[in-house]
Amino acid sequence: MSARHRRSTAAVTTAAAAALLTLCCTAATATAASSTQRVTVPRGLTISDGTRHVWVGGRSIDFGTTVRDLAWNPSGSRAAFVDGHGNLVVSDPDGSHRVTVAVNPGGQTWSHPTWQVTAADRANQIPAKNNLIFSARVHGHTVLESVKATASHGRPAKISLNGDPGDGAVPQTDNTWPNVGGGYGTAVYENTRNGEVYIRDDYLRQQGGALTKGSEPDLAPDDEEVVFVRSVHGHDHLFVDDFGGSTATVKDVTPGATTDCTEPTWSPNGKTIAFRTPAGTYTITKTAHGFGRPVKVTGHTGLPAYRG
Repeated sequence: MSARHRRSTAAVTTAAAAALLTLCCTAATATAASSTQRVTVPRGLTISDGTRHVWVGGRSIDFGTTVRDLAWNPSGSRAAFVDGHGNLVVSDPDGSHRVTVAVNPGGQTWSHPTWQVTAADRANQIPAKNNLIFSARVHGHTVLESVKATASHGRPAKISLNGDPGDGAVPQTDNTWPNVGGGYGTAVYENTRNGEVYIRDDYLRQQGGALTKGSEPDLAPDDEEVVFVRSVHGHDHLFVDDFGGSTATVKDVTPGATTDCTEPTWSPNGKTIAFRTPAGTYTITKTAHGFGRPVKVTGHTGLPAYRG
């Protein structure tokens, strides 16, 4: 049921004869961070920047606490983030009704939570899931951990990582930047030691393996594509690995980028990717022939995330 089992090898293709991409060519006027002013941002796009203020619906909302690495559950009804104390917190979309899901025991760095929400599969006797998966740096090693999203002061557990049969072992440490997509709880993540993107099937097999060279992956909602970052001639570009066809392909969707494109995230409908550059937040949308040109939606910089 995982995209990992629908692919063989990734063939890197180069965008042909595309016009030179200049990320400052399309504009949307940015406004100052204010609870009353609005910015031109796509519906559902939010931006967290490590302060108390989060851009939600084009407005700056004071969450009442430091917000790092904010992520939304599929319905958009709850936000998860790491607070100023390093704890894992869940709240309403305006920062109210905060619950400390897990308390950082100290000496650890938690980052990049992602929601794993799936329906029950009664035919295979698999219960519904409502978990938070995140990266934890513990004693110099970075691992993936999980805790129930409904917990209060819960105790996270390390996630087991098993390789696909015949593919050998997968790295157990230096794993970070998890992102979950699809209806089965499949996750992608990066290994910082070898610079590869991995996929983990959390349905029946609970195993996975390497996909391709890259970092900061995000799995599409339909579990058919993953967007990630890869360096090209000194700049970070965005690439999309498409599992859906008979032959998997990896395509540079920001060819000729003149700045770093980082921290990509898919929209809930899988048609748009939002990402960060030093100049602000951009989006790039699917077309009949691939992806269009990036559009600057705000000069506000931070981690983009889509609220369902």
